[in-house]
Amino acid sequence: MSRLPLRIGLSARLMHSPPAELGFPGKTLQYLEQSMAHWIMSHGALALMVPTIGEHLGLRRAQISVRDYVSSLDGLVLQGGADVSPSTYRDTALRPEWTGDRVRDLYEIELLWEFVIQGKPVLGVCRGAQLINVACGGTLWQDITECVPGAIAHRSDDLYDRHYHTVEFEPGSRLASLYPERAGGRVNSIHHQAVRELGADLQVEARSAGDGVIEAIRWQGSTYLFGCQWHPEFQARDGDLLDGSPIMQDFLEAAERSRA
Repeated sequence: MSRLPLRIGLSARLMHSPPAELGFPGKTLQYLEQSMAHWIMSHGALALMVPTIGEHLGLRRAQISVRDYVSSLDGLVLQGGADVSPSTYRDTALRPEWTGDRVRDLYEIELLWEFVIQGKPVLGVCRGAQLINVACGGTLWQDITECVPGAIAHRSDDLYDRHYHTVEFEPGSRLASLYPERAGGRVNSIHHQAVRELGADLQVEARSAGDGVIEAIRWQGSTYLFGCQWHPEFQARDGDLLDGSPIMQDFLEAAERSRA
């Protein structure tokens, strides 16, 4: 009998104040962007969104727990979205629009560490990579343009996912081994924040070719924990952009090993 497909959890994006036209006044929406789910599914795994769990939602911890959710899944993908709150890494927002989403931070950090405790892999994309760094005790640049002298543009509101730059792999890194014939690649760039001080036991695996800004990190602990700043789910397999398939395949292989 063939094994059931891998079950991959996707952390939810949170919309605390939905626009009136959506018809949910005073409610919080939890959602995912379809490209991420399709990227996972295109590699033969199931994508399942994990909702927040908390007493403020009228749900007692005795009824369901984060441990229960993680036990039923094989891996976790932390998707992109709102800024990580500076308060989560013991800082103060330099501007009101950079206060981030503290509620989502706490939800995702608890989820991340429960996957680590259960020995199951975690993949972070954009905000997800930043969240991994903060969860490990690291800090972030609140805005690359304002805080990193000489930095290239890492975000364009007009171009969004059609804004690109080149990343360079760290020699000898796991990421470099996934692309043995190349030293880096061209990727989309949608972020205005980035890793500043590395969290404990994290290693840099890629940097921006133009300014050295950290673009990929990996935990050196016993469990698979990897994050990249670009969005592999937005990049087509053809053209001159770095194919994201090796990253997803490597993550799913780790999830398969954790099943054993």
